[in-house]
Amino acid sequence: MVDDEVEVVVALGSELGEGPVWDDRIGRLVWVDILGRRVHTTDAVTGETASLETPLHVGAVAAREAGGFVAALQDGFWILDDGPARRVTTIPESRPGLRFNDGKCDPAGRFWAGTMAYDVSPGAGSLYRLDADGRATLVLPGVTISNGLAWSADGLTMFYIDTPTGRIDAFDFDAGSGAVANRRTVVEIARSDGRPDGLTIDEAGGLWVALAHGGTVRRYIEGREDRVIHLPVSLVTSVTFGGPDRDILFITSAWEHMTREERAREPLAGAVFQARPGVRGRPADVYRGV
Repeated sequence: MVDDEVEVVVALGSELGEGPVWDDRIGRLVWVDILGRRVHTTDAVTGETASLETPLHVGAVAAREAGGFVAALQDGFWILDDGPARRVTTIPESRPGLRFNDGKCDPAGRFWAGTMAYDVSPGAGSLYRLDADGRATLVLPGVTISNGLAWSADGLTMFYIDTPTGRIDAFDFDAGSGAVANRRTVVEIARSDGRPDGLTIDEAGGLWVALAHGGTVRRYIEGREDRVIHLPVSLVTSVTFGGPDRDILFITSAWEHMTREERAREPLAGAVFQARPGVRGRPADVYRGV
Protein backbone atom coordinates (compact mmCIF):
# COMPACT_ATOMS: atom_id res chain seq x y z
CA MET A 1 0.00 0.00 0.00
CA VAL A 2 1.06 3.61 -0.64
CA ASP A 3 0.70 6.24 2.10
CA ASP A 4 -2.21 8.64 1.58
CA GLU A 5 0.15 11.55 0.99
CA VAL A 6 2.21 9.68 -1.63
CA GLU A 7 1.19 8.70 -5.16
CA VAL A 8 2.93 6.65 -7.83
CA VAL A 9 3.95 8.67 -10.90
CA VAL A 10 5.43 5.82 -12.91
CA ALA A 11 6.53 2.30 -11.98
CA LEU A 12 9.25 1.17 -14.38
CA GLY A 13 11.03 -1.00 -11.82
CA SER A 14 14.31 0.86 -12.31
CA GLU A 15 17.28 -0.87 -10.71
CA LEU A 16 18.76 2.42 -9.53
CA GLY A 17 16.35 5.28 -10.16
CA GLU A 18 18.08 8.56 -9.29
CA GLY A 19 18.72 12.21 -10.09
CA PRO A 20 15.20 13.66 -10.60
CA VAL A 21 15.08 17.22 -11.96
CA TRP A 22 12.11 19.20 -13.30
CA ASP A 23 12.70 20.53 -16.82
CA ASP A 24 10.66 23.69 -17.36
CA ARG A 25 11.45 23.64 -21.09
CA ILE A 26 9.34 20.54 -21.65
CA GLY A 27 7.20 20.50 -18.50
CA ARG A 28 8.40 17.02 -17.56
CA LEU A 29 10.33 15.24 -14.86
CA VAL A 30 13.77 14.08 -15.99
CA TRP A 31 15.45 11.26 -14.06
CA VAL A 32 17.90 8.42 -14.60
CA ASP A 33 18.33 4.71 -14.04
CA ILE A 34 22.05 4.68 -13.34
CA LEU A 35 22.71 0.99 -13.91
CA GLY A 36 20.04 0.66 -16.60
CA ARG A 37 21.84 3.37 -18.62
CA ARG A 38 18.64 5.30 -19.23
CA VAL A 39 17.60 8.95 -19.06
CA HIS A 40 13.84 9.13 -18.64
CA THR A 41 11.47 12.06 -19.22
CA THR A 42 8.09 11.57 -17.58
CA ASP A 43 4.75 13.35 -17.83
CA ALA A 44 3.82 13.83 -14.18
CA VAL A 45 0.08 13.64 -14.89
CA THR A 46 -0.14 10.59 -17.16
CA GLY A 47 3.13 8.83 -16.26
CA GLU A 48 3.94 8.54 -19.98
CA THR A 49 7.72 8.17 -20.21
CA ALA A 50 10.23 8.50 -23.04
CA SER A 51 13.69 7.00 -22.55
CA LEU A 52 17.15 7.67 -23.96
CA GLU A 53 19.87 5.02 -23.71
CA THR A 54 23.32 6.26 -22.71
CA PRO A 55 26.66 4.73 -23.75
CA LEU A 56 27.76 4.20 -20.14
CA HIS A 57 26.23 4.21 -16.66
CA VAL A 58 24.65 7.63 -16.10
CA GLY A 59 24.87 9.22 -12.65
CA ALA A 60 22.98 12.47 -13.26
CA VAL A 61 21.77 14.90 -15.91
CA ALA A 62 20.74 18.54 -16.03
CA ALA A 63 19.08 20.69 -18.66
CA ARG A 64 21.52 22.54 -20.94
CA GLU A 65 20.77 26.12 -21.99
CA ALA A 66 21.96 25.44 -25.55
CA GLY A 67 19.68 22.39 -25.81
CA GLY A 68 19.63 18.82 -24.64
CA PHE A 69 21.32 17.78 -21.42
CA VAL A 70 24.68 17.73 -19.72
CA ALA A 71 25.35 14.33 -18.18
CA ALA A 72 27.74 12.71 -15.75
CA LEU A 73 28.44 9.32 -17.30
CA GLN A 74 30.76 6.68 -15.90
CA ASP A 75 34.01 8.18 -17.19
CA GLY A 76 33.31 11.91 -17.32
CA PHE A 77 31.02 14.65 -18.57
CA TRP A 78 28.99 14.33 -21.77
CA ILE A 79 26.46 16.27 -23.83
CA LEU A 80 23.22 14.52 -24.79
CA ASP A 81 21.29 16.33 -27.53
CA ASP A 82 19.74 15.59 -30.91
CA GLY A 83 22.96 14.11 -32.26
CA PRO A 84 25.14 11.27 -30.99
CA ALA A 85 26.21 11.53 -27.35
CA ARG A 86 29.53 13.37 -27.15
CA ARG A 87 32.11 13.45 -24.41
CA VAL A 88 33.12 16.85 -23.05
CA THR A 89 35.94 15.67 -20.82
CA THR A 90 37.21 12.51 -19.17
CA ILE A 91 38.06 12.91 -15.52
CA PRO A 92 41.70 12.09 -14.65
CA GLU A 93 40.74 9.41 -12.14
CA SER A 94 38.46 7.57 -14.58
CA ARG A 95 38.84 3.79 -14.26
CA PRO A 96 36.62 0.71 -14.59
CA GLY A 97 35.95 0.48 -10.85
CA LEU A 98 34.63 4.02 -10.54
CA ARG A 99 31.47 5.77 -11.71
CA PHE A 100 29.69 9.08 -11.38
CA ASN A 101 26.78 9.35 -8.98
CA ASP A 102 24.58 12.34 -8.12
CA GLY A 103 24.91 15.79 -9.71
CA LYS A 104 23.23 19.17 -10.08
CA CYS A 105 23.75 22.66 -11.52
CA ASP A 106 24.64 25.64 -9.36
CA PRO A 107 22.93 29.06 -9.71
CA ALA A 108 25.74 30.30 -11.98
CA GLY A 109 25.12 27.49 -14.47
CA ARG A 110 28.01 25.15 -13.65
CA PHE A 111 27.36 21.41 -13.37
CA TRP A 112 28.56 19.56 -10.27
CA ALA A 113 28.78 15.79 -9.93
CA GLY A 114 30.68 13.33 -7.77
CA THR A 115 32.10 9.85 -8.10
CA MET A 116 32.15 6.65 -6.09
CA ALA A 117 33.68 3.20 -6.39
CA TYR A 118 31.40 0.36 -7.47
CA ASP A 119 32.62 -1.56 -4.43
CA VAL A 120 32.12 1.55 -2.24
CA SER A 121 35.80 1.71 -1.25
CA PRO A 122 36.17 4.43 1.41
CA GLY A 123 37.59 7.69 0.09
CA ALA A 124 37.77 6.53 -3.55
CA GLY A 125 35.42 9.21 -4.89
CA SER A 126 35.61 12.92 -5.56
CA LEU A 127 33.36 15.90 -6.25
CA TYR A 128 33.88 17.75 -9.55
CA ARG A 129 32.71 21.02 -11.06
CA LEU A 130 32.17 21.37 -14.81
CA ASP A 131 32.59 24.99 -15.87
CA ALA A 132 30.99 26.62 -18.89
CA ASP A 133 34.12 26.13 -21.01
CA GLY A 134 33.99 22.37 -20.49
CA ARG A 135 36.86 22.25 -18.03
CA ALA A 136 36.38 19.87 -15.10
CA THR A 137 37.85 20.89 -11.74
CA LEU A 138 38.41 18.59 -8.77
CA VAL A 139 36.78 20.34 -5.81
CA LEU A 140 36.63 17.74 -3.06
CA PRO A 141 38.71 14.52 -3.05
CA GLY A 142 38.49 11.59 -0.66
CA VAL A 143 34.71 11.09 -0.53
CA THR A 144 33.06 7.68 -0.50
CA ILE A 145 29.56 8.06 -2.00
CA SER A 146 29.25 11.56 -3.43
CA ASN A 147 25.57 12.38 -3.27
CA GLY A 148 23.03 15.19 -2.70
CA LEU A 149 23.71 18.82 -3.61
CA ALA A 150 21.71 22.02 -3.05
CA TRP A 151 22.30 25.77 -2.88
CA SER A 152 20.68 28.37 -0.64
CA ALA A 153 18.41 30.98 -2.22
CA ASP A 154 21.04 33.72 -1.81
CA GLY A 155 23.66 31.50 -3.47
CA LEU A 156 26.10 31.88 -0.57
CA THR A 157 25.88 28.32 0.80
CA MET A 158 26.28 24.94 -0.84
CA PHE A 159 24.92 21.83 0.90
CA TYR A 160 26.48 18.43 0.26
CA ILE A 161 26.11 14.79 1.28
CA ASP A 162 28.77 12.09 1.39
CA THR A 163 26.41 9.26 2.32
CA PRO A 164 28.48 7.20 4.81
CA THR A 165 29.12 10.25 6.98
CA GLY A 166 25.42 10.39 7.89
CA ARG A 167 25.51 14.17 7.57
CA ILE A 168 24.49 17.14 5.51
CA ASP A 169 27.45 19.49 5.35
CA ALA A 170 27.49 23.13 4.28
CA PHE A 171 30.19 25.18 2.56
CA ASP A 172 30.59 28.88 2.00
CA PHE A 173 30.07 29.27 -1.75
CA ASP A 174 31.65 31.85 -4.06
CA ALA A 175 29.22 32.21 -6.95
CA GLY A 176 31.77 34.00 -9.12
CA SER A 177 34.52 31.39 -8.99
CA GLY A 178 32.64 28.29 -7.83
CA ALA A 179 35.05 27.90 -4.92
CA VAL A 180 33.91 26.37 -1.62
CA ALA A 181 35.30 26.86 1.88
CA ASN A 182 34.53 26.49 5.59
CA ARG A 183 32.98 23.03 5.61
CA ARG A 184 30.72 22.38 8.60
CA THR A 185 27.94 19.99 9.56
CA VAL A 186 24.38 21.35 9.60
CA VAL A 187 22.38 18.12 9.96
CA GLU A 188 23.31 14.81 11.60
CA ILE A 189 21.10 11.84 10.73
CA ALA A 190 20.75 8.85 13.02
CA ARG A 191 21.85 5.59 11.45
CA SER A 192 18.52 4.08 12.46
CA ASP A 193 16.73 6.61 10.20
CA GLY A 194 18.61 5.50 7.09
CA ARG A 195 21.46 6.67 4.88
CA PRO A 196 21.25 10.20 3.43
CA ASP A 197 21.11 10.15 -0.36
CA GLY A 198 19.60 12.77 -2.69
CA LEU A 199 18.86 16.31 -1.49
CA THR A 200 16.76 19.32 -2.44
CA ILE A 201 15.82 22.63 -0.85
CA ASP A 202 12.52 24.51 -0.59
CA GLU A 203 11.77 28.24 -0.68
CA ALA A 204 11.88 28.46 3.11
CA GLY A 205 15.35 26.90 3.27
CA GLY A 206 14.12 23.48 4.37
CA LEU A 207 16.39 20.62 3.31
CA TRP A 208 14.56 17.53 2.02
CA VAL A 209 16.62 14.34 2.12
CA ALA A 210 15.92 10.89 0.69
CA LEU A 211 16.92 8.25 3.23
CA ALA A 212 18.01 5.02 1.57
CA HIS A 213 17.40 1.92 3.70
CA GLY A 214 15.06 4.10 5.73
CA GLY A 215 12.00 4.28 3.48
CA THR A 216 11.42 7.96 4.14
CA VAL A 217 12.04 11.49 2.97
CA ARG A 218 12.71 13.92 5.82
CA ARG A 219 12.75 17.70 5.99
CA TYR A 220 15.25 19.55 8.16
CA ILE A 221 15.02 23.22 9.01
CA GLU A 222 17.83 24.91 10.95
CA GLY A 223 19.26 21.46 11.66
CA ARG A 224 16.07 20.01 13.15
CA GLU A 225 13.73 17.45 11.63
CA ASP A 226 10.20 18.77 11.19
CA ARG A 227 8.56 16.52 8.57
CA VAL A 228 8.65 12.84 7.55
CA ILE A 229 7.14 11.30 4.42
CA HIS A 230 6.90 7.51 4.43
CA LEU A 231 7.31 5.52 1.21
CA PRO A 232 6.28 1.91 0.44
CA VAL A 233 9.88 1.12 -0.52
CA SER A 234 13.08 1.01 1.51
CA LEU A 235 15.61 2.27 -1.06
CA VAL A 236 14.50 5.88 -1.41
CA THR A 237 17.17 7.56 -3.51
CA SER A 238 16.50 11.20 -4.36
CA VAL A 239 14.04 14.11 -4.35
CA THR A 240 13.26 17.27 -6.28
CA PHE A 241 10.49 19.85 -6.52
CA GLY A 242 8.66 20.30 -9.80
CA GLY A 243 5.37 20.80 -11.56
CA PRO A 244 4.08 24.11 -12.99
CA ASP A 245 4.01 25.65 -9.50
CA ARG A 246 7.03 23.74 -8.13
CA ASP A 247 4.83 22.39 -5.34
CA ILE A 248 5.18 18.68 -6.12
CA LEU A 249 7.94 16.69 -4.43
CA PHE A 250 9.11 13.94 -6.77
CA ILE A 251 10.86 10.95 -5.20
CA THR A 252 12.90 8.23 -6.92
CA SER A 253 13.65 4.74 -5.64
CA ALA A 254 15.62 1.58 -6.46
CA TRP A 255 15.94 -2.16 -5.93
CA GLU A 256 19.73 -2.48 -6.31
CA HIS A 257 21.15 -5.38 -4.23
CA MET A 258 17.70 -6.51 -3.07
CA THR A 259 16.99 -10.24 -2.94
CA ARG A 260 14.09 -11.80 -4.83
CA GLU A 261 12.19 -12.12 -1.57
CA GLU A 262 12.79 -8.47 -0.68
CA ARG A 263 11.59 -7.35 -4.12
CA ALA A 264 8.45 -9.46 -3.72
CA ARG A 265 7.73 -7.58 -0.48
CA GLU A 266 8.34 -4.24 -2.21
CA PRO A 267 6.74 -4.48 -5.67
CA LEU A 268 7.01 -0.71 -6.16
CA ALA A 269 10.79 -0.61 -5.65
CA GLY A 270 12.24 1.37 -8.55
CA ALA A 271 9.11 3.50 -9.01
CA VAL A 272 8.88 7.30 -9.01
CA PHE A 273 6.51 8.83 -6.45
CA GLN A 274 5.09 12.26 -5.75
CA ALA A 275 3.80 14.13 -2.71
CA ARG A 276 2.44 17.62 -2.11
CA PRO A 277 4.03 18.78 1.14
CA GLY A 278 2.58 22.30 1.12
CA VAL A 279 5.81 24.13 0.25
CA ARG A 280 7.46 25.09 -3.02
CA GLY A 281 10.94 24.43 -4.30
CA ARG A 282 13.34 26.61 -6.27
CA PRO A 283 13.50 26.41 -10.07
CA ALA A 284 16.14 23.94 -11.30
CA ASP A 285 19.29 25.66 -12.53
CA VAL A 286 20.51 24.84 -16.04
CA TYR A 287 23.98 24.27 -17.45
CA ARG A 288 25.19 27.37 -19.33
CA GLY A 289 28.12 25.82 -21.10
CA VAL A 290 29.41 23.82 -24.04
